[in-house]
Amino acid sequence: MAEASSPGPWGEWIGRSIEAYDDVVAAPVERLAALFDHDGAHWPADALPPLGHWLFTLPDAPQSALGPDGHPARGDFLPPIAQPRRMWAGGRLRFLAPIGIGTRLKRRTAITAIDTKANGLTFVTLHHAITADGVTAVEEEQDLVYLPIAPPGPAKPVAVGAAESTRQLIPDPTMLFRFSALTFNAHRIHYDRDYARGAELYPDLVVHGPLQAMLLVDHALRDGIVPTRFAFRARAPLHPGTPATLARGGSDLWVRDATGAVTMTASLA
Repeated sequence: MAEASSPGPWGEWIGRSIEAYDDVVAAPVERLAALFDHDGAHWPADALPPLGHWLFTLPDAPQSALGPDGHPARGDFLPPIAQPRRMWAGGRLRFLAPIGIGTRLKRRTAITAIDTKANGLTFVTLHHAITADGVTAVEEEQDLVYLPIAPPGPAKPVAVGAAESTRQLIPDPTMLFRFSALTFNAHRIHYDRDYARGAELYPDLVVHGPLQAMLLVDHALRDGIVPTRFAFRARAPLHPGTPATLARGGSDLWVRDATGAVTMTASLA
């Protein structure tokens, strides 16, 4: 895991931590399988699939504490960074032990780094320690990026290798809405087209980064690969309504949109 950055102007926020608890039940996992349009037969029978912990210890800010974008207002746990747009930029995970159905889940989250780049983007790194009945099950670093509102430019070319397996799907607004509901994610770019276009200047709704990451892991599981490590990085916005391709070549995975642009890359071990 990466070490904390130099404190800079956000020094008082480095090291802040919160804890959340949840009981692992089967229903959210069954709903995820329904969302992915399969029966979950290639997932563990009595435990969460990799990344399944994202369905638990969800954000529970009261409605009155949400900002205009649908995220919890800043300045409570996360710092009051000025850039108005917030995205999940990527992450790195180690899967250390199974998370069984029926276990008690604890997530401890700490802010480990806040780094403002020369281009004005600010990255916040969170460290999540996930335990199931007291056993460390997942260690995760999550990268959030804060950036100004601007029309997205053309996607930067991303080199990927030859695909050994691919699968095509068409994410649509219904899929985005169901995933938002499943993860209690109120960010309006995923379900409010007027907001996505008018306030954040996207051409359409935006497919969740975590949804793309979970689809990539699911694709690897369909190939019989059970990861012990997983890392992913968002590369460009993916919009619904046109075909997207999930691809794997060796330990590398990626999502490609209908124009050929790579919207997410990932690797597993």
